[in-house]
Amino acid sequence: MPTMSGGWQELRELIDAFLKERFDTKAEKLATDDPKYQALVEQFQRENWLQDAARRVSQLQVVTHSLKPIHPDAKGSNLYAPPESLAKHQGVGSHVLPADFDGDVVGNAAALDVYKFLKLECDGKSLLERVLEGDTELEHALSDIPEQSQAWMNAFAGITEPRGEHASHTLAKQVYWMTGEDAADDDDFHLLAPLYATSLAHQVFQTLSHDRFSDEAKATRRAKREGDFAEQNVHDYPDLAVQKMGGTKPQNISQLNSERVGNNYLLASLPPSWNVRDIRPPLKVESVLDDPGIFGWRKEVRGLVGDLKRFLDTKPNTDMHTRDLRDDYTAMILDELALFTMQMHGLPPGWSADENCRLAIEEAFWLDPGRARDDREFRDARNSTNWPDEIRRRFANWLNAALGGKLPLGDVEFRHWHKELARDATQQRLLDSDRRWMETLMDDLESLDDWQEEEANE
Repeated sequence: MPTMSGGWQELRELIDAFLKERFDTKAEKLATDDPKYQALVEQFQRENWLQDAARRVSQLQVVTHSLKPIHPDAKGSNLYAPPESLAKHQGVGSHVLPADFDGDVVGNAAALDVYKFLKLECDGKSLLERVLEGDTELEHALSDIPEQSQAWMNAFAGITEPRGEHASHTLAKQVYWMTGEDAADDDDFHLLAPLYATSLAHQVFQTLSHDRFSDEAKATRRAKREGDFAEQNVHDYPDLAVQKMGGTKPQNISQLNSERVGNNYLLASLPPSWNVRDIRPPLKVESVLDDPGIFGWRKEVRGLVGDLKRFLDTKPNTDMHTRDLRDDYTAMILDELALFTMQMHGLPPGWSADENCRLAIEEAFWLDPGRARDDREFRDARNSTNWPDEIRRRFANWLNAALGGKLPLGDVEFRHWHKELARDATQQRLLDSDRRWMETLMDDLESLDDWQEEEANE
């Protein structure tokens, strides 16, 4: 049964106001006796404009799932699948969108005024929604001629329909999804063509932007910093990334992408945090790299160091086999060092500020980087110190001492262990990650300083 909500007179007034606003904008600098002015008068007569809009609407498609974010030159199908048409499940997807979700529009940017027309709202419902519902009041508002109104309604309703047959494209992504049990049987696979959930992405963008930049969010974060009560919760999105789509012409991707200036948020997808229930901060010690020290006393480390020491005690020939085996043991010890580092990083930041912590400051820089977030003196000292080289020096001294006794280890071996740690790929990834985190922290703190300065000046 078609909906009867909203009087046709009110809808016609809404349409006429839209056309007048657009006419006034285009005719603002034209004299009334200018032929171009008269042409605009003719163009923006309701019947004339609607006839032209019904023709141009075929150049647009309202979608919830689009292809161009996958590749800007792909030319396959886009889909309009509103939440109520999708299966419900526990995962987050387009089916969880609210009833007033934002549909996206793709196609000829020159015809976007037609979409703006269909987005007009009356009594909380857009003209597009009314078109799709077959609203008889809107049909009456469009024209006094029923046949004409019906033709326009049909044309406008086509904006949600795919153009032609469903098709993928060579630049689109495709995935073979196994639906049967025989991986050697082609019939046991479906070929999927993933699309970008553009309406869902826009909802995520709006939510995160509100949580990060709205006046309420700013007031809540200020209250948290000052230890005051706030009615709103603080929402934080660590390690947030932004994907830019469309370059300098985001409108070539879609209308919603243009509204976001091409920005699309990517939430962090990271492995689980280390389970640190049995990991305790190294308090009341001056170094974790003493002999044997906290690190050296770990069962796995003791086993590896013991095996390497027994092998070297045999005074093996200095050939390729010896070097390879020595390097294998060294690599496994370095893996244990990386594991130890990550476990220390999993402790609550700032543990090295405890009065019982006696670690050398370079080891605090190494094992408690999170303290730099809130401790300015610690942060400045960390940024001005070549602490990684000091850690390499301490590690080389520790391994020399751990392997000592019968073995005459000295400067040559020290330089070897030092070099091995410096060029170890896992250690480099940890340092690179630390560097990027510190750069982001400094940028965030600089932005906070700018914001506080602006607040002070208001």
